[in-house]
Amino acid sequence: MEYFVKQGSVVRAIWGKADTVLFIFAGAAAEFALNKAVDWLYFTGRLPADPLARLFSTVEYARRIVYSGQAEAEQAIDTIAAIHGAVEAQRGMAIPDWAYRDVLFLLIDYSIRSFEVLERPLTLAEKQEIFDVFARVGRRMGMVNLPHTYAEWLPIRQQHLAADLEHSRFTADLYQQYRKHLGPFRYWLLRHAQRLVVPVHVRNLLHLGSGSWVRPVLPLYRLTQQLPPGRWAKAALLPPDYKAHILALDQEPALR
Repeated sequence: MEYFVKQGSVVRAIWGKADTVLFIFAGAAAEFALNKAVDWLYFTGRLPADPLARLFSTVEYARRIVYSGQAEAEQAIDTIAAIHGAVEAQRGMAIPDWAYRDVLFLLIDYSIRSFEVLERPLTLAEKQEIFDVFARVGRRMGMVNLPHTYAEWLPIRQQHLAADLEHSRFTADLYQQYRKHLGPFRYWLLRHAQRLVVPVHVRNLLHLGSGSWVRPVLPLYRLTQQLPPGRWAKAALLPPDYKAHILALDQEPALR
C-alpha cells in the first residue's frame, strides 16, 4: 500500500505517541485562543461548548491523515475541506486564506517543538520532512502561496504570528472554558505545558510566564513513561471522559 506518510517517517513517530500529541494539543489550544479568526470556531458553537472535543477532533483528523494510505488520507483531507466549506456557506462568507495557513503552520511548528521538548533535537532534514507532509495537506485543501521549503517557511511563520494573533474577548472566554472543562489542577498543568512549547510571542500574549517545573522532571518522565507512574501522569492530564482517547494516541488509528 502507498501511504500518505511513509513508514519509518519521523512524522509517524511524532503523531504516534500520546505524550507528543498532548503537547501539540496544548500548543494548539493556546494559539487557537489567540487567532484573530477564532470567531469562526465560535460561529459553529462547537469550540466554546466543548473545547476539548473540538481540539481532539483536529488531532484525530491529523492522525488519520498521517497513518492512512494515500487515497484514504486524501479522502480525509477532502472531508475537512468540505466541512469548512459548509460552515462558510452557512455564514455567507469565506474563511480567510491566512486563517487556513495559520492552522497548517501551527501543526508544523508544534510537531517540531513538542518532539524536541520531549525527545531530542530534530535534524534539518527531519524538519523539512515534517514541513513537506503538512504542505501536501495544505495544497490538497486548496491553500495557495505556501512556501516550498522549511527554510522559506520559518520567516513566514514569524510573520503570521506577528500579524494574526491578539488577546481578545474570545481568548479570555476560551481560557475560561478550558478551566471549566479541565478543572483547576489540569488547567494548571495545561498552562505549564504551554510554557514549554509555545513561541515567545504567544507566551507573552497569554501572560504564561517563562519558568516551568515541568522541564526539570522531563528526563525522569522519559525513563518512566511506559511504567505505571508515567501512564498515570499521562491519564491525569485530561478528564476521565477522555482517558480512552489518550490511551488510543499510543496506537495507530484503525483506518490506515
